[in-house]
Amino acid sequence: MQTTTKPIIARGAPLPWHRPMNLFRIVIAIAGIVLAIVVSPAVRAAAGAGGSDPAALWGLMPIALYAVLAISGMSILVSTLVALAAALLLNLPTLSQAGDMLVGSLTNQVTIIGFIIALGAGVGGVLRETGVAQVIVGGVLRLVGHRGPRTVALGIMLACLVLVASLGTLAGALAIAAPLLIPVAARLGYTRIATATLMFVGGCAGLALAPFAGSNVAIMQAANVGYGQYVLYGAGPLAALTLAVGLVWVPIVQKRSARAGNFYSAEEAADTSAPITSSSRRATVVFAGLLVVLVAVAIVTGVGLIFPLMALPLLAIATGIGAKLPLKRWFAAMGRGMWSMAGVFAMFWLLAVLFLIIDRLQPFDTVLTLLGPQLQSSSPFLFTLIVALIGWVGVPGATAAQVVLIDKVFGPLAGEMGVSAGSWVIVLLFASKADTYGPFPNPNMVSTMGLARSKNLRMMLLTGWMLLVPATLMYALMLFLETR
Repeated sequence: MQTTTKPIIARGAPLPWHRPMNLFRIVIAIAGIVLAIVVSPAVRAAAGAGGSDPAALWGLMPIALYAVLAISGMSILVSTLVALAAALLLNLPTLSQAGDMLVGSLTNQVTIIGFIIALGAGVGGVLRETGVAQVIVGGVLRLVGHRGPRTVALGIMLACLVLVASLGTLAGALAIAAPLLIPVAARLGYTRIATATLMFVGGCAGLALAPFAGSNVAIMQAANVGYGQYVLYGAGPLAALTLAVGLVWVPIVQKRSARAGNFYSAEEAADTSAPITSSSRRATVVFAGLLVVLVAVAIVTGVGLIFPLMALPLLAIATGIGAKLPLKRWFAAMGRGMWSMAGVFAMFWLLAVLFLIIDRLQPFDTVLTLLGPQLQSSSPFLFTLIVALIGWVGVPGATAAQVVLIDKVFGPLAGEMGVSAGSWVIVLLFASKADTYGPFPNPNMVSTMGLARSKNLRMMLLTGWMLLVPATLMYALMLFLETR
């Protein structure tokens, strides 16, 4: 029988690169590259002027180009490549200098943060393979038992919190939790969007507390604080506020959405999760016990970037041994998890090279020379507010990259103005986490809705705003008290 195949792109339809938004991104990228070529001689001459030549400010152009391309929706990795190309054209290093920067950047703290993210994904793969993630969720739900819808709602949020905090990723952790949580929520009569709200609230609280999440590690490194100080200054209040608002808001979502009858079916309410094995329980005890010890050590010692590099492999190895996981399966699980973040690691490596080149151009020295006296005479409170808002609305992309970028641009000025470590933690935490709450739809919102099988984006956006407004007010007050 003869068969025909449909063309991938319909006849007469615009090719992907002909679509208006794609054309806009391409034009911006080309314009940035051309501009870098034009201003390159002036920038290289200014780099040797000791921070007194305003032309050195063009050295910030690759960062601005990176932000504009990412805001327009271009892939974060492609945006990084274009920005790096512009920086290379501004500096025009020799081949040997470029090679030295590529090799030297492998030990740069920016690249190390990317490697920590990949390690965290590897640990997540081991937790999935050993069944530890399933035991964590089931254990939290058993603690609340059959104590009423509100208590179980808190249990669902806490289960998401613990799993996201353990894995350091919201969407990945909720993908594991959703098949276990949906039957519980469905049997209690929660609607799809109310369930999505529970998962989102708990996941956001867990993401703020995650000790080994890349963005949180980057915040601790930038502010030069340990995990205990990080939780005390910023993450703890945000997680507590998120859960408190969730307990008040979820019943409202449930009441409003119940009128539309958007409930789960009887089939969806049936528990289809796989049985928990003794090896999974044993591995969970090992994982949980070691995690508590490691977090305690991190709090007491205040150790920096090197700690996750030791802690994450230890967690993965101990969990595999606790589950008696064959070595081949352990390597496969660890490899799958880390490989899923290979693009993120490459992006951080490229970012490290980008920042090395920009440092050679010395635009930050020029900013300090030209604006330092005026900024130092202004209010630290106003400065921290402005930086936090810029990070929220103006620096998109991977959250850890946001933290690194904001600290590179504004960190020296914050140091000159005497901004405290606590204030800087708040600024970086808000700048990197606030866009998860809104004001626009984002991948974390949409993925949570998909996992909960809900299509009510309006209510999910309202949930984000209900979290964002009090969090903004809380952090503004904390910054005012810290900087007065």
